[in-house]
Amino acid sequence: MNKGKSKTKIKKNDKVKVIAGKDKGKIGKVLDVYPDKHRILVENANIVKRHTRPSARNKQGGIVEGEAAIAWSNVMLICNKCMAPVRIKMHQLEDGKRVRVCPKCNEIIDA
Repeated sequence: MNKGKSKTKIKKNDKVKVIAGKDKGKIGKVLDVYPDKHRILVENANIVKRHTRPSARNKQGGIVEGEAAIAWSNVMLICNKCMAPVRIKMHQLEDGKRVRVCPKCNEIIDA
């Protein structure tokens, strides 16, 4: 795997659809992006159970459920206008700013 940071066009708070794995078809919001590991955290996707000991934070201990990160190659961004999973195109505006654009409906995708 590549040691340097690689670029992804998926950002925090984007709406994505899982296209591979045990949660295929689920739609959720991106909670966090880990560019060094090529992974993202999607809400309600890849739920895992973790056994925890009693501690100051968690007096009871026991089994805790939570999301685990998945590879960002297993998700696709969903366009807000056409509500379809799309591959993102990058366009440059007149002021030189680069924006993400849906190739299906040519709508600018904001985070």
